[in-house]
Amino acid sequence: MTTPLTPDDRATPQAAAPAQPAGHRARAHSFNAAAAQYAANRPSYPPALFDALEELTGRPLRGARVVDVGAGTGLATVRLHERGADVIAVEPGAGMAAEFRRTLPGVPVVRGNGNALPLAGHSADLLTYAQAWHWTDPALAVPEALRVLRPGGALALWWNTDAHDVPWIADAGRRIDRHFAGLNLSAEKRNLDTRFADPTGTFDFVHREVRWNRRVPLDTHLANLGSHSVFLTDTEERAAAFFAEERRHLLAVFPDGLVEETYDVHLLVGTTPRT
Repeated sequence: MTTPLTPDDRATPQAAAPAQPAGHRARAHSFNAAAAQYAANRPSYPPALFDALEELTGRPLRGARVVDVGAGTGLATVRLHERGADVIAVEPGAGMAAEFRRTLPGVPVVRGNGNALPLAGHSADLLTYAQAWHWTDPALAVPEALRVLRPGGALALWWNTDAHDVPWIADAGRRIDRHFAGLNLSAEKRNLDTRFADPTGTFDFVHREVRWNRRVPLDTHLANLGSHSVFLTDTEERAAAFFAEERRHLLAVFPDGLVEETYDVHLLVGTTPRT
């Protein structure tokens, strides 16, 4: 494989991104110190998601040149690789990239972000963003996607979101919202529509929703929750108090200590013209 990179492929183009609020920047960079926790406890993605991805792009992943942007520790990258994609990862954070290299030594990863991709033009069949598009500026990331994608290529964005029609999950969401009063985190997770993804309307996105679940020990569930940026940037004292109380709430629902997590994966796929 010839990796489609420009000569400055090891540069970190974060300086190209516009200024963002300090809180947003802190949340975006918070994962690097918790990369191992993230890798060990975050949920992966179900096979049905990748079936839908192939259906909506109109091509198999096997043999496709895929760029997984904001790859983190490689939770999505490994699934793409298992499907036979010729995949390269792009990750801005040093800590996350180091964890990626430790767990996926055979998959190339370069430092960069979606606002200024360190990739040659028209070099990818598919750009994927798993839990990562909201850290980009679409005004920059959309033109970059168009530059890097081949004619007929596709941009795919997806997020694991909590299934709030499940009563215990809705209750937990309300407790988190109260803890972070003013952030309205539940709304953040609901606003994953095409206007959010691309305010310019350049991509004509198709939406697909995939529900799945996993059963994990309570400690894994709490560690997963604690790997989210709002908790990583919370004070240790506030976070510890919240998790102690949350443990009590969840043991009342799951006395055996095994938590049934239910997720809705929201997938948005937009294709480029073939000519």
